Amino acid sequence: MDLVNHLNDRLLFAIPKKGRLYEKAVSILNGSDIKFHRSQRLDIALSTSLPVALIFLPAADIPTFVGEGKCDLGITGVDQVRESQVDVNLAIDLKFGNCKLQVQVPQNGKYTSPEQLIGKTIVSSFTNLTKEYFAKLENTTIENMKTKVKYVSGSVEASCALGVADAIVDLVESGETMRAAGLTDIATVLETSATLIESKNPKSDTQLIETIKSRIEGVMTAQEYVYCTYNAKESQLEELFKITPGRKAPTISKIGSDGQWNSVSVMIERKRKGVILDELKLKGATDIMVFEIQNCRI
Repeated sequence: MDLVNHLNDRLLFAIPKKGRLYEKAVSILNGSDIKFHRSQRLDIALSTSLPVALIFLPAADIPTFVGEGKCDLGITGVDQVRESQVDVNLAIDLKFGNCKLQVQVPQNGKYTSPEQLIGKTIVSSFTNLTKEYFAKLENTTIENMKTKVKYVSGSVEASCALGVADAIVDLVESGETMRAAGLTDIATVLETSATLIESKNPKSDTQLIETIKSRIEGVMTAQEYVYCTYNAKESQLEELFKITPGRKAPTISKIGSDGQWNSVSVMIERKRKGVILDELKLKGATDIMVFEIQNCRI
């Protein structure tokens, strides 16, 4: 009863209970200063820093819990949201778990395009998305489509070799597993990644929801950018700002007694920092430094 009362006073946040999605989600929560301790025996953890309860669920179940308003927020894949056919807000792209839901057929087989699979048997754990894809391919409704779609929960890649299916539709990250199973892709049904989803009928304080979203956006920005500072003469700034325009504009501070030198602070893209630093040096910037951003508000 005490736990139920605690949950009634808290925002419920659904988190994948295991695997890489769990590890990445926990990293984002830690970066957002949502502190908690999870007991090995429980799939519920109470945050010690915010009035939030974390509910650990299978990733496939999270869209339903958020869509039905049982939880206000959740982290799961876009593929799970589309497959569940629930109405939720896709609040923030979390930029991990990137993969593709693809149509896969035996290598060197007779099928080279998805149109050739019309009327054949397809196996997938994403039956709703698969039916939608082939119904559109057939230009008909799901009820009237010729293609047969069967559900398999695991080891989907073995279906063709065992004679269960002519093709499969499954998630592919690097493609190594599919190649090892003698399969190759001929079409992409959906590109997906992890996302923060939000109930359209939240039960909790909307300000708390916005605070959590703002913190997570800060973590995502910190992963995408680094903080760069450098010194430059007044006459060099115009050319240097073409290299480092910043998110809005660089911050400039006068330094030195002659008024000709400036200290510039600016956020730059992490993935381009090497190139940017090289260009800054070539254009005359000095004392160039880069710092990590732990979190921010944008």
